[in-house]
Amino acid sequence: MTEHVSVQQDPAEESTTATRPITSGADAVVAALEAAGVDHAFGVQGGAIMPVYDALYHADIEHVVMGHEQSAAHAADAYGTVTGTPGVCLATSGPGATNLVTGLADADMDSDPVVALTGQAPSTLVGKDAFQETDTTGVTEPITKTNYFATDPDTVGDDVGEAFALARDGRPGPTLVDLPKDVTQAPAEWTPGDPPRPAHVEVPDAADGARVDAAAAALAGAERPVVLAGGGVIKGEAWGELRAVATEFGLPVVTTMPGLGSFPEDHALSMGVAGMHGTGYANMALQHCDVLLAVGTRFDDRLTGGVETFAPGATVVHVDIDPAEIDKNVHADHPLVGDAATVLDQLRDATPRSPDAAAWRTACEEWRDEYAMDYRTAEDGPLKPQFVVEATDALTPEDAIVTTGVGQHQMWAMQYWTFRHPRTWVSSHGLGTMGYGLPAAIGARLAAADDRSVVCFEGDGSFLMSVQELAVAVREDLDVTVVVLNNAAIGMVRQWQDAFFDGRRMASEYSWVPEFDTLAEAFGAKGFRLETDDEVAETLRAALEYDGPSIVDAHVAPEEDVYPIVPSGGDDAKFALNGSQLADL
Repeated sequence: MTEHVSVQQDPAEESTTATRPITSGADAVVAALEAAGVDHAFGVQGGAIMPVYDALYHADIEHVVMGHEQSAAHAADAYGTVTGTPGVCLATSGPGATNLVTGLADADMDSDPVVALTGQAPSTLVGKDAFQETDTTGVTEPITKTNYFATDPDTVGDDVGEAFALARDGRPGPTLVDLPKDVTQAPAEWTPGDPPRPAHVEVPDAADGARVDAAAAALAGAERPVVLAGGGVIKGEAWGELRAVATEFGLPVVTTMPGLGSFPEDHALSMGVAGMHGTGYANMALQHCDVLLAVGTRFDDRLTGGVETFAPGATVVHVDIDPAEIDKNVHADHPLVGDAATVLDQLRDATPRSPDAAAWRTACEEWRDEYAMDYRTAEDGPLKPQFVVEATDALTPEDAIVTTGVGQHQMWAMQYWTFRHPRTWVSSHGLGTMGYGLPAAIGARLAAADDRSVVCFEGDGSFLMSVQELAVAVREDLDVTVVVLNNAAIGMVRQWQDAFFDGRRMASEYSWVPEFDTLAEAFGAKGFRLETDDEVAETLRAALEYDGPSIVDAHVAPEEDVYPIVPSGGDDAKFALNGSQLADL
């Protein structure tokens, strides 16, 4: 249940967007959001943004007051990830706006659609070090698709509408509109309409036909083909076209971490996630393929390891809507710029036959057996985090939405949850933002249908960075389950210190952490404690069945590490499945 910004109004005072008069710049801002179909927004009030909040008083937009502006951006990010339409966040000027920066940088790295509205000092005071003044557009220019400094109350609605359209269209990403208080308070005349796309902005659709034909010929002639499905498959809603190409031509499918859910992981052709902590069999498939069909991926360093050793014998077909990604990190032999769904249909139609790859599929199956994901357990031994993830997966519907913070828990969730559907994995990839999980769960919960399950995996260190948002989850009565894989450390840092810094555990271990189950009760949530294997099923079931926010403080093996691992900048075919193998690399 979300909280309207407004209190209960007399029915006679209620009005729709179509009939409510637009008398100020702030009215135009809110009307532009309504015209774009916005129904939720996340933010924190403040002086410079107050006129916009006053206009929200009469709006048909549900506003959720967050505990911190960074969390507002993360919640909006997750909302956009689950719905496919931009999430909206608001903050006041100065510290409010700068607190959004981490969340906007996160959305920018992951191409997530977000619209940020920030208050600003009056125009006459901008540049004069006024109270709570910051050059917000200057600060955020490198981490947004575009941003605007509003100057005219009669055009500020167009600024907001255009920002919404740009956040959504083409390669998604965050946009921002900075709103001086005199502009939002001034009288305005503006008529709402559909959010316009700027005339100079072109969004590619179909790829060049000759290049498609050449790529199709390469694919048909392959003996060891692999599809690499990136986050762009989900952003472009191309998962149906991807599955059609893979199944029709018998192509093994590897995903990136942002691409989780683009291809069902229980399918016979699925090879799982590749990269630093990807499966051994996915990395072997990538490193030994002869044709790589990469769709919607930017080939980041956590995927490729050392670029010079990545897929060394492969002819690369790279499909991407953003031409800037072509040849940025990995050379494309066949660059196909266009909408992922459209280009995959083009490739499917143009490919004359299935590649002769039966022996290759057998090899992939053998790698899947040889490098199967597993972990060791011992009777009366400490609780294993992998087991907690698997058990939670088994107790939830297959369309459950999983959000995470960043760290070891994120990798275990990626590795041991079986993702079968798109828009069910919501995490921080490129920026790797600790504390992302809980506010993302709030945004995902409000974006999803009421009958969907939302589970958040957090680590103790990551959870502490946004724990204040428990107050929001309780206030809004949100049915989310947070599982804290508590190892009393910033576990990924500790693992790297052990592996690459001779075991010098500087500032990575906690001598004390809160009792998160008790802390949950203090916030008004339901707390659970989990310490042994035989408690797992019963405790998790109770937490998942609780109608409201629940926190499971799962005390897991403190020395457990994440494997497989490819050392940073290494060869993806040279991965370690345990500590002794890592020492030999």
